[in-house]
Amino acid sequence: MTGIELTTWGHAGLRLERDGVRVVLDPGSFTDPAVLDGATAVLVTHGHPDHVVPERLAAVLDARPALTVRAPASVVDALRTAGAPPDRVHEVSPGDVLSVAGLPVRVLGGEHAEVHPQVPVPENVGYLVAGVLHPGDAWTPVPDDATVDVLALPVAGPWVRLGDAVDYAVRVAPRVAVPVHDAVLSDLGKGSVDRIAGGLVDRLLGRETYRRLEPGEALAVTG
Repeated sequence: MTGIELTTWGHAGLRLERDGVRVVLDPGSFTDPAVLDGATAVLVTHGHPDHVVPERLAAVLDARPALTVRAPASVVDALRTAGAPPDRVHEVSPGDVLSVAGLPVRVLGGEHAEVHPQVPVPENVGYLVAGVLHPGDAWTPVPDDATVDVLALPVAGPWVRLGDAVDYAVRVAPRVAVPVHDAVLSDLGKGSVDRIAGGLVDRLLGRETYRRLEPGEALAVTG
């Protein structure tokens, strides 16, 4: 499938756009709210506030009658409690195969990566959307029959070890790995991560794969 552009909007927020149709992933509290401008559909991986703000997303749903959201059950409950129209917020589970705004979507995963044994592990799904994989907060396994063109690669956070991020990128072996989930890093920190993780990913895959996108910079999806 061609003609899709991917842009990053800070932290875990992504937008996929084709012919004016916009699918947004994880428009959380660390992401520019403008990512939702003109959105056709929203996909949410899990309920942590850096991935979704229920009250904010519910208000956008109220203002835009054509907008729909797909998310795990706990997020659906939170959105409905925040006032989201129940008929436009839909539950997803790992294994679901969907068409969202004309784009093919596979729902993967199941659980958030562990932060600490004393911290509860919430549900977390990943989305493979027309060749773009957003794993949420987990090293979400990819089915053997799936090909990933662009991987949104988490590189920072309380659950992330940089070596695990590198190993995950190598397992997935995308054409492009775009670092995300890094709002907690300073510019110096991002530079360090790019140098270490990016260098390792490129060397281990034997090609240039790791690419940081500036907010709003478009990347053509070719898979």
